[in-house]
Amino acid sequence: MLPLFFMKKIIHIDMDCFYASVEMRDDPSLRGKPVGIGSRDFKRGVLCTANYEARKFGVRAALPTSRALKLCKDLILVKPNFEKYKKESQKIREIFRRYTDIIEPLSLDEAYLDVSDSEEFNGSATLIAKNIRKEIFEETGLTASAGIAPNKFLAKIASDWKKPNDQFVITPSDIDKFIVDLPVKKIFGVGKVTAKKLHDLGIQTCGDLQKYSRIELRSIVGSFGDSLFNYSRGIDNRDVQVSRERKSLSVETTFQSDIEDLENLLPYVEPLFEELQERLKKKNLDQSLFKSLVVKVKFFDFNQTTVSSSSESFSLSSFRQLIIQGFERGDKPVRLIGLGVQFKTESQEDSIQPLLPFDPSL
Repeated sequence: MLPLFFMKKIIHIDMDCFYASVEMRDDPSLRGKPVGIGSRDFKRGVLCTANYEARKFGVRAALPTSRALKLCKDLILVKPNFEKYKKESQKIREIFRRYTDIIEPLSLDEAYLDVSDSEEFNGSATLIAKNIRKEIFEETGLTASAGIAPNKFLAKIASDWKKPNDQFVITPSDIDKFIVDLPVKKIFGVGKVTAKKLHDLGIQTCGDLQKYSRIELRSIVGSFGDSLFNYSRGIDNRDVQVSRERKSLSVETTFQSDIEDLENLLPYVEPLFEELQERLKKKNLDQSLFKSLVVKVKFFDFNQTTVSSSSESFSLSSFRQLIIQGFERGDKPVRLIGLGVQFKTESQEDSIQPLLPFDPSL
């Protein structure tokens, strides 16, 4: 462990059911009732989030609307208003800036703050987090939870420890005791597949992970084994990134009815391609920055596949070919398709070239 004077003070702020909380604040009749934010399309819609009353029934983000209504027959569906949520998020970030300029937004409703050099409250990260939450509530009427720890990994876990509307602190001296019993499924990046691999080996907690070497963990989960080795010991050397490098940009559409064949699927590629072009132009992102083209095809049974290719030919015909490849992998009705580009990282760019025109050719 690093000496205490080298330890950072990281706060992870996570708004409580942000979208739903905004809607309940603006419409008091929703309070105390199960609310889901998402499409009213019972056949194709999915939820963005749900409030705590709805979560008691197993309703959660990304759940199909039809499934959510089966779990909670009294669920109130509210159409999302992202412009309103963005405005509230901007107010909250202005509050963050009163305490530090080192802020890494993760989404509209959460962010990391590095307050290591803040002189507010005599440098107490715990009191800073408490006051940030207080000011958020006073100025927006919304509640937030916070995690305070020496690094990002632990701060994010801590913010979920006493939700909603509370905070939890992991001090440097607490790390070894806290981490040993932490379930591996709490580690960011450990999804259902990885969790099953670990559980099948009898690895349930970070304490269990600590019994394995880096090499052994790599043999189990590949390169992610290095991260598991560090996280299981409470180690995370990542800095709070003030400006996060964009890695990709994509657009997608979910069909009202499943598309049975390629003949009926391919006409949907062109309007998506035009939407992708427009978004790239608005953000001044041109072909010289592209690393690869990528498409996503999600089938009627929610299985999905992605196909990528070189970015040399950013064109409608290239995306059509990728969609064909993706469709042929499943050869079954399609629920959703998406088109996107992945960008070069700074290390991959020797220089930034002048803006190039998009190739709209077929």
